[in-house]
Amino acid sequence: MSAYADTSFLVSLYTPDANSLEAASRMRRISEPVIVTPFGELELANALQLRLFRRELLAAQTRAAYAAFRDDLTGGIFVIKPMSDDVYAQARRLAQRWTRTLGTRTLDIVHVACALALAAESFHTFDDRQRRLAKAVKLNVR
Repeated sequence: MSAYADTSFLVSLYTPDANSLEAASRMRRISEPVIVTPFGELELANALQLRLFRRELLAAQTRAAYAAFRDDLTGGIFVIKPMSDDVYAQARRLAQRWTRTLGTRTLDIVHVACALALAAESFHTFDDRQRRLAKAVKLNVR
C-alpha cells in the first residue's frame, strides 16, 4: 500500500498547529514510506518560510522543521518520487471535470493528480478542497 502526503499534512506534522496531533497519529499507523513529490517538498519549504514571514514560527523552528523532514527522507519514512508529464495531463482532466463544481485551486488539483499518477492508495490532507476532490476521484482520503 502507498500513501501520498500533501503540504497541509506535512506542515501539520512538522510544525505546531490545530492538526499536528492528528498528523502524528496518522504517521504512527502508516507502515510504508509516504510519497512526496519535488513539488510537495518545494511547497513545504515555502510554507515554512511563510509561517516565518507571518511570525508564526521563529527562524530556528523553521530550520528545525525542514531538517526533521530531510531526516525523515533519509530515514525512508518519506520518499521523493518525480512528477511525470502524466501529472499535468491528469490535472487538466481534473480541472475540466471538477473545478466548476468543487471550486478547486490549481495546487489542489496538482496534488490529487500526483497521487493518482503515482498510484497512491491513500491521500493524507487537511485541506478541505483537496479532500473533496480526492474523494470525488475515489482516492482513499485520510
